[in-house]
Amino acid sequence: MPSYDYLCEKCGSTFTLMMTLVEHEKTKVRCPKCKSARVKQQIGSFQAITSKKS
Repeated sequence: MPSYDYLCEKCGSTFTLMMTLVEHEKTKVRCPKCKSARVKQQIGSFQAITSKKS
């Protein structure tokens, strides 16, 4: 399941949420600290796991 990093523009808090792609598209994200909806998604890293060994 992918994780998404966010920054709250109101209180400056950063947080990470794990959501499916469908949840990410439909969910209105709020800051867990101050409950503000003024959050901005941050660029994060990802890791791909494949079944082939190289």
